[in-house]
Amino acid sequence: MTSRLNRLWQTKTKDDEYWSSFITSPLAIALNYLLVDVKWLTPNRITLLSFIVALLSAAFILVGSTASFIFAAVLINLSHVLDCMDGQMARYRGSASLTGGYYDRLTDQLQVIIWFGAVGYTAFLQSYSVIPLMLAFVGVAFYSLRGYVKYICLHTLMQRDSSYLDKLTEKQKETESRAAAGLGFGLRANLRWFLGQQKKILDFNEGVFIFMLSIALIFNILTPMLWVFAISQLALGLLRA
Repeated sequence: MTSRLNRLWQTKTKDDEYWSSFITSPLAIALNYLLVDVKWLTPNRITLLSFIVALLSAAFILVGSTASFIFAAVLINLSHVLDCMDGQMARYRGSASLTGGYYDRLTDQLQVIIWFGAVGYTAFLQSYSVIPLMLAFVGVAFYSLRGYVKYICLHTLMQRDSSYLDKLTEKQKETESRAAAGLGFGLRANLRWFLGQQKKILDFNEGVFIFMLSIALIFNILTPMLWVFAISQLALGLLRA
């Protein structure tokens, strides 16, 4: 039992995003502990299930009631747990593939667009103001710009140096090897890791979006959250560009 848990813990992404670092990723490890040896349950099927759950959560956002908002927040987090779970399972089984990674990243991008589109439209119905729709549009557009600029940079650098990705992979491995936390480490090391993770909230990436959406839905503060989303993505998108 301990051996399996240790192996699963090693599959956790060492540089996880905010929220997934200490909530959804550990929950995914717990689920994988029970299901990782179920042969018919493949990483790609879990990715598909994660996307279906994300679509269901968007549907509950559109319902617009207090109960549906809370249920949507639960489903959003469940979708992210499954999103962490597929990669962990693939690494545990030694079956990670480029196709699976592409599928996972593609659905991640679509989920962000669907979630904030649903929140923007629901906030519009609450206020009959076009502002929430514009905020959602700006946020999604500049979040997409962040990813597109990253692709352009990688493409440009690889044209100059064909071995750039290999060098980048080695650098990432060095960074992961310095992660001094998790099973086998003391309370102080894990507390230091936990406090260090808090600065990632300023990255405003998918892991932060899960946190933001959950808070906004539970307390029904959709438009203020959309302002934070739009301003953060506008600033980070332009900065990256």
